[in-house]
Amino acid sequence: MAAERRLRAASELYGRLLRIYEEGRESTLEHPCLFETDVEICLIGGSRKNPIERFWNGNNMIYILQKARHNEESDAMEESKPDDAIYASELLPKESSGPVALSVRRAKQLISLYTMVQNPNMTHLKISDLVVLPPLWIRCDGSDPEHTCWLGAEPLKAGNKITGINFYMITCDGPTADKTYFANLEELKMAHKMKHHSSTVVTKGFAQYELIRAAVIEDTIVESESNIYVDITWNTVDKILETPPLVSAATLNITLESGDPRSPVYQLYRELQFLLALAEGLKTGVTEWPEPLESESAVELVQEFLTDLKKKLDGYCISGSKNEAEKIKCDTAAVDSSIKSIFSERGDLDFAEQLWCKMRSVSSYQELIECFTLIIKSLEHGEIQPWIHQGSSSLLSKLIQQSYHGKIEVISLSGITAIQMLLEIGLDKMKKDYVSFFIGQELATLTYLDYFVSTSVDLQEQVHRVQKLHHMLEIMVSCTVLLQFKHENLFPLTQICMKYYKENPLNEKHVFQLPIRPALVKKFYQNDHPEIWKVDISSGHGQKEVKTTWQVSTNPPVKHMTSNNTGLFSDSTVNGSSEERMYFITMAKCSQVHFT
Repeated sequence: MAAERRLRAASELYGRLLRIYEEGRESTLEHPCLFETDVEICLIGGSRKNPIERFWNGNNMIYILQKARHNEESDAMEESKPDDAIYASELLPKESSGPVALSVRRAKQLISLYTMVQNPNMTHLKISDLVVLPPLWIRCDGSDPEHTCWLGAEPLKAGNKITGINFYMITCDGPTADKTYFANLEELKMAHKMKHHSSTVVTKGFAQYELIRAAVIEDTIVESESNIYVDITWNTVDKILETPPLVSAATLNITLESGDPRSPVYQLYRELQFLLALAEGLKTGVTEWPEPLESESAVELVQEFLTDLKKKLDGYCISGSKNEAEKIKCDTAAVDSSIKSIFSERGDLDFAEQLWCKMRSVSSYQELIECFTLIIKSLEHGEIQPWIHQGSSSLLSKLIQQSYHGKIEVISLSGITAIQMLLEIGLDKMKKDYVSFFIGQELATLTYLDYFVSTSVDLQEQVHRVQKLHHMLEIMVSCTVLLQFKHENLFPLTQICMKYYKENPLNEKHVFQLPIRPALVKKFYQNDHPEIWKVDISSGHGQKEVKTTWQVSTNPPVKHMTSNNTGLFSDSTVNGSSEERMYFITMAKCSQVHFT
């Protein structure tokens, strides 16, 4: 009776896995499927992040099995869909707290069923045309003595024929700062040789160091998604936790969130926020005016500016060059001295750009109308003859060009016209700021920047592309100031960022990766503790390759386990010292079974 139930369960699992696999090859599955009321199955592939990639780098497509989270209607729904896959999303509460693990006992049962249906010798299952399924991985709750957090199985093939199964087991303990719990490399190598009957083994190291951490300002942590860290890999490991040699391969990983008040280009970021507020107001009809950047009102600043221009036109000499100083100040005010060498102030602001600097202090729609009324009257009466850069297509630029001929068209400032006018001159000014930086630093050509400054798309898309430019600027400035990068490193990084942003929308959580030499950042990590350190011990080749992995990490290696339910020594301390780095210890082992 039990054997019949087991065979029936194996057949049902194969049917469910096969159906998910076939549907997943056609299109991305939005929801996990349910198996036997307690297990949900996800098919991971393509761009979706592989949750066990640090311990296994096999197929592009894998099954992830985990515990299903039911609501009160789950039983009724199961009865109403006896023959169809029940989507687990229908059984989830509205607020989900992340993946939930199965018991190790249940996971072993599922691994056993998967092995049965992938064994071509199990003819009594009556599977007419056996399909090689993707590898299967199961989240485990660590309830066994080894604290298993993953179990996995992967078919071994010879052509289209299944010849065996690779079994994987990942265990986790910690966190602890007590290094007596750490493994000995020679003992790890010997254990691998004995288990897999190998005469020789190959070792490969990996270390990850965080180069930039959240800083403390006035006893508070700045909430930020920004992070710059380096991944380093090398061959031939001599001891546990060794510092990577300089001949290693290294990749810099950069995730940067714009708007850090400590950034040397924070003032430019505030300019961008005002631009975004105008764009949103243009789109929705409701503008949220930000706090003024200047103590004087925008109307007063504009009136002073127009008066000075009129005096210049009338032949008066303005002493002290006050406006020139203000022009430079408003362009990149508060730019830190450490960045002036790469982000220098532009001295060629035209009339419209200088107006933008004054009108960034606009705090209401009425004030905006008053400013433009003053400007248009001055143009109409010929009181000023301002110069503007060539190539501008803004409405204000057209009015200025018309004023050269003594007559300008009558426009109504009602509705969204005034907001659009200010948005246009702000866009023109900020585009030139970014272009000036990238060309001035020889990081890009005007041709390569054309996509980001093009006026052939609507205003909203232009604003979106300016946001991309700012994000790239923040990345370059951070790498220059914090990592002391030179042109030889900034140039390839710029190309990587621009290529990504020509093909993708703004994404400040994207990780930009730059291959580098470890020596470039060694001084930032050589005396630091790694965030992750691991060694892979392997033997055999091709499908006969087997691997043992030992890893320490400052964060839990899996989402479904925390320090509350992992190791037995989570609360351990070493000599009362709080300076010791706390690590989770993870082991990954594999074994092979060949079908005869």
